[in-house]
Amino acid sequence: MNIEQFAETYINMPTLASLLAAFAMFATVISIAMPVLKGDKLETRLKAVSERREQLRRQSRARLDDKGSIRRESKGVMSDVTKKLDLVRLLEDPNIETKMAQAGMRGPGPISAFYFFRFSLPFAGAALAFFYIFFVNDHGFQPTMKYGSILFGAAAGFYAPNLYVEQVKGKRQESIMRAFPDALDMMLICVESGMSIEMAFAKVGSEIGSSSAELAEELTLTTAELSYLPERRQAYENLAKRTGHEGVKSVCMALVQGERYGTPLGDALRTMAKENRDMRMSEAEKKAAALPAKLTVPMIVFFLPVLFLVVLGPAYIKYQEMN
Repeated sequence: MNIEQFAETYINMPTLASLLAAFAMFATVISIAMPVLKGDKLETRLKAVSERREQLRRQSRARLDDKGSIRRESKGVMSDVTKKLDLVRLLEDPNIETKMAQAGMRGPGPISAFYFFRFSLPFAGAALAFFYIFFVNDHGFQPTMKYGSILFGAAAGFYAPNLYVEQVKGKRQESIMRAFPDALDMMLICVESGMSIEMAFAKVGSEIGSSSAELAEELTLTTAELSYLPERRQAYENLAKRTGHEGVKSVCMALVQGERYGTPLGDALRTMAKENRDMRMSEAEKKAAALPAKLTVPMIVFFLPVLFLVVLGPAYIKYQEMN
């Protein structure tokens, strides 16, 4: 069956209507089922933080008993492959642990999964490109272009884990940045009402979860670290490192200075809340300023042809009638 026969047989109005109806029904089912399948994201994150708190408690007790720290080990097929092939040393990325912490992926398990996929996906990408080029459609490529496509598939598989981590990290930082000024306002109220900084972090972490589950997770984890780490400064530095947000770094620096020199935390939090609110507003203004440039291509592609048709269509019809 050639292309023309295929088009005459399948590309017709009843077939297209059936496909559109099936797509609409599928989209409706997905829209109804998504809230049910989504689950409670905040509850899952707070459960992970609670497990991290228990781990810090055990680690603190072990340090007090002079028994050393507790080593965490991941188990599973990916972890075994990573250890046997020594992929951490072979494919070492010095910044990946920090990036994965900023993406909310903590512990040895995500690290092992990252290096496992970084090792296996290049082979999968090369095999997929090879199968497509040599068995599906070669697009008339020369042998050099064919082998170049296979190398491109391998390179895409190698960098795919990094791109995924960067994407998750960006979404997480955006969620934290959007809710952090409101969290600072609530923290300021808690501190000025007489609460300690640990209670303020715990209270704000429980209240801010409806706006940002990621920020609630970080604040709750910081509360646990303030209780069990030997130095409070280390808890603030860990919060700044995990978020990777400039506003959070400034607040953590102010809290460290307040702990060291005894300066009032209320004034520092009030100033930082205003700066973070201005920072959020400047980001919104930057996106609004970039909107006209982003709309240029859609307007040229979709609006101008229709405009020309509406303006010149009647004139063209009259011209045809005159002839």
